[in-house]
Amino acid sequence: MGRAWIWAQWLIGWLPVAALFAVLMMTVHGAGFASALHYSLRLMAMAALLGLVVHRFTARLPWPHPLTLGFVARHALGAALYAVSWVAANSVVESLLVGRVVLVIGPGIAAYLVTGVWFYVMIAGVAYAQRAAARNAQLEALQARSQLAALRAQLHPHFLFNALHTVVQLIPLDPERATRAAEQLAALLRASFDNPRELVTLREEWAVVQLYLDIEAIRFGERLVVDAQFAAEALSEALPSFALQTLVENAVRHGAAPRVAATTVRVRASLAGAGLCVVVDDDGMGAEPAALQAGGTGLRRLRERLSGLYGGSATLTLDSAPGRGLRAELRVPLRRDTDE
Repeated sequence: MGRAWIWAQWLIGWLPVAALFAVLMMTVHGAGFASALHYSLRLMAMAALLGLVVHRFTARLPWPHPLTLGFVARHALGAALYAVSWVAANSVVESLLVGRVVLVIGPGIAAYLVTGVWFYVMIAGVAYAQRAAARNAQLEALQARSQLAALRAQLHPHFLFNALHTVVQLIPLDPERATRAAEQLAALLRASFDNPRELVTLREEWAVVQLYLDIEAIRFGERLVVDAQFAAEALSEALPSFALQTLVENAVRHGAAPRVAATTVRVRASLAGAGLCVVVDDDGMGAEPAALQAGGTGLRRLRERLSGLYGGSATLTLDSAPGRGLRAELRVPLRRDTDE
């Protein structure tokens, strides 16, 4: 937000107060509309300019918890100085306009000073409220990022366990293939752990998933068939890291692993409306609706990350039945910035 816009907001915020003062002068003192508005605007301009000093003062004097007598005393002194300064500033301006020394006291010096104190309390209260709201927003953002970081930290061991399990299964069956799988696992871990971003492009995510599928292809051989088709414009769009990996891993684990016959895992991605749509389905064993509703650890964490990153604007739907495979559809809003 530019400095000019901040100034504009500050002055606009004083306009309703100036209008109120103009109405009071018209009704109580019988002043004309033009003269009342002109005089009121001058008064509020001085109040607003002095209010900038109050705003700076509140920044140097944070609200204590609990409230202290010293804090109240400093603001009482500040309110008195503000009120006196407001009377003095308005008097100087009026004196310059009429060409002689004038003391502006309105309906009386006491009422004028009380009004100045009221302005001070109003300005200080708004300033403290704004800073509290800003702190709360920062805390919420930090909490959301911390939750996402925790979920990501949990996802890495989960993913590593599954990949190592594949290598371990191969050791007694085919040591040579197990060695090759271990080398591919190292490449996969380098590719995944070296990227700390929450959002990656579909192209980057698919490159990591392909390393994972290469490892699984060693274990399953011809029993695992992968059919991937991506719309060209979808490859540059962003999605949460490990999102596609989680869906593909789920299809392999629940679709291909329990079967002796070949299982085809199909991966599709396209743009749909204002979002990226990724579909992973298979013709494997499928799952019971109750088990599907509960979801695995990876799917549950993916849902939590989607909620943290997109709120309610991202969806993950699963559809399955025993004997007819599993279909997972992920939809996320278009968001090309992946540097977060």
